[in-house]
Amino acid sequence: MLAYVIPLCLTLLGLALLLATARLVKGPSLPDRALALDTLYINAITLIILYGIWKGSELFFEVALLIAVLGFVSTVAVAKYMLRGDIIE
Repeated sequence: MLAYVIPLCLTLLGLALLLATARLVKGPSLPDRALALDTLYINAITLIILYGIWKGSELFFEVALLIAVLGFVSTVAVAKYMLRGDIIE
């Protein structure tokens, strides 16, 4: 059963990544692009974890954790830029 479900989920997550990337590029305003960036890294984390489950490797979980930390830092940086116009004071 998982042999059919996991590739289907990987395909749907790939489509979600493409749609989030399109919103990141096209997005009419900066908050839309920030939200698309958050969605993009969350979908990437999910895709990597699902691929790690499919392949049975624990290395992918560490990569997903690293992306989660970098995504959080980038979200904080974008939010600070939107509020103050400067990242480093």
